[in-house]
Amino acid sequence: MVDLAEIQAAYYMVAATGVIIAAAFYVVNLREQRRSRRIAQTNELLKFFLTIEGQKIHLDLFEMKWSDYEDFERKYGTDTGEAGKLNCAMRNVYWYSYDTLGRQLKAGLIDRETLYGAVGLGAAWMWAKFRQVLEENRRRYSGRDAFEGLEYLAGEMLRMKLERDPSYKIPETFIQYVVEK
Repeated sequence: MVDLAEIQAAYYMVAATGVIIAAAFYVVNLREQRRSRRIAQTNELLKFFLTIEGQKIHLDLFEMKWSDYEDFERKYGTDTGEAGKLNCAMRNVYWYSYDTLGRQLKAGLIDRETLYGAVGLGAAWMWAKFRQVLEENRRRYSGRDAFEGLEYLAGEMLRMKLERDPSYKIPETFIQYVVEK
């Protein structure tokens, strides 16, 4: 015969198991929500790159020319008035977007293949084009950890490209058409 204490113990074990299952479900659900939120945020970030406006800004940035940091500041710095402020805003949209994506990649929040398909070599080209400026910005204003994500993303995207095409080199002229000789 089963006594009341055994029935009560079994009931408590079933109830405790139910609580454990509910807690586990909650944790899994919470992780999935966070993952979905990160994906949505990343997609929002990437959406801009794929607009006509985003592509135009990208092209404008790659048309910039300067000889050294001082020349860069004279031509494109925020002290040059509204044009300089606009140029700074355009640069920052790309630099900080790539920086954020690179930090997400480094933290394992997004995978390399997804980013390679979405931004391709854009970050690698951006780093190659503006490296001198970004490093000087670190030295003068932002500190050594500034744009670490951009630098990391650029390196990863270029590494992936070289795995697929070992002869690839970022063109020195970037988007400028060069007639082959």
